[in-house]
Amino acid sequence: MPGPDAIPRDTRLPLAVLCAATLMTIVDETVVSVALPTIQRELGIATGDLSWIVNAYLIAFGGLLLLAGRVGDLVGRRRVLLAGLALFVAASALCAAATSPAWLVAARFLQGAGGALAAAVALGMVAALFPDPAQRARAFAVYAFVGASGASIGLFAGGVITDLAGWRWIFLINLPIGVATIVAGRRTLAREGGPGLAGGADAPGAALLVAGLMLVIGAIVGGGAAGAWLGGAGAASLVAFLVRQATAARPLVPAAAVRSRPLVAANLAQALLVGAMFGFQFLIALYFQRVLGYRPAQAGLAVLPVAVGIGATSLVVFPRLVARVGPRGVLLPALAALAAGLALLTRVPVEGRYLMDVLPSVVLFAAGGGLALPALMTLAMAAASERDAGLASGLLTTSQQVGGALGLAVLAALAAGRTEDLAAVGSGRAQALVGGFHLAWAVGAGLLVAAVAVVALLSAPSPTGHRRRAPSAPSRPAAPEGCRGG
Repeated sequence: MPGPDAIPRDTRLPLAVLCAATLMTIVDETVVSVALPTIQRELGIATGDLSWIVNAYLIAFGGLLLLAGRVGDLVGRRRVLLAGLALFVAASALCAAATSPAWLVAARFLQGAGGALAAAVALGMVAALFPDPAQRARAFAVYAFVGASGASIGLFAGGVITDLAGWRWIFLINLPIGVATIVAGRRTLAREGGPGLAGGADAPGAALLVAGLMLVIGAIVGGGAAGAWLGGAGAASLVAFLVRQATAARPLVPAAAVRSRPLVAANLAQALLVGAMFGFQFLIALYFQRVLGYRPAQAGLAVLPVAVGIGATSLVVFPRLVARVGPRGVLLPALAALAAGLALLTRVPVEGRYLMDVLPSVVLFAAGGGLALPALMTLAMAAASERDAGLASGLLTTSQQVGGALGLAVLAALAAGRTEDLAAVGSGRAQALVGGFHLAWAVGAGLLVAAVAVVALLSAPSPTGHRRRAPSAPSRPAAPEGCRGG
């Protein structure tokens, strides 16, 4: 007989649809990373502008998630999910047809917008499917595996497809998969109602957030006097966003949300964690190809153990551990393992050997990622009500995408700057590149140490001394009105 935490048969197909939709959006965050050298040659993209191909997606994704989550609560999550998938598929076709850097970046932005619509509501739909706490923990583990391994799967798939068929096929493959997911979603996902858009969706707030992120990242990537102006304008936009949230009748982020310590801890830690992980994924692909001379498929294969290890850890180990020690007890050592993995990479040599110099970090990333991401998800969603689950899902995924975009921009800029400095004093090309990677990975390890501190300080058990119950129980303590779920 199946155990009490087994996923019921009638919910497996809807869960598979939600996981497939999420996997598509996560894979496309990194699927281009291994293909970047090939895309750069064919479209003539400057090295300093390469990160825009990734960041255009992340900015639209992260900036629109809160709005998408709120719209899902108002008009129905199923409707928003299917609309997002349709936009994602159409934008994928535009990416495949790109003939210039500007075209590709614009199409990636549209792709990120579609991904935001789909991903913002998916986690809330998973929570609604599984009211039983044990079954919900198992479903979260499955969903977290998809999210945690998706980036590594993207690196692997991007390398193999680029080698076999060319970089345009990393986008064209989304068309049949996306259409099949839309058809399955229309047939299996329950229809939902809502109060309608009259209930309030803060589109101006979302516009300020997207503009602020684009300008700040433009400043980080561009640098110089122009970068200073862009940074100032971006900071002003983000401040205006915060003011808007404090004064709007129906803000994207209710003021009460910041009073939920577990929610704040989960979102801050998520941003730091994903920023560091994106730095690892983006730069390790460049290290494999530009320093070790791997082909795209070889580079993708080299990171495949991350996806496999995350799958085994999140599906098998996480549900057992979280039932015993709670999400916080799982999260702290998982973040420490990830920090150790990046710290080890700061010692990789120019003539590195995969088994000796890279694989130990890959193993730590697989174990740490497979535990940390579902633990963060469980910690954040524990305060969500049924009504605002879409907003909670959007807030958590926003932290992921915004943290990824900012972290990648900062770490890539640090690596590029350090590489230029080393080359200017006579270091060889490979030695200069590795020196830049070392600096970026050291800063990434620092971000993970900061995430440990955030979780330790903000999510400490209550002074009453009572242990928390199993994660995601429906009888969780009530959050302040307007804060549940977001």
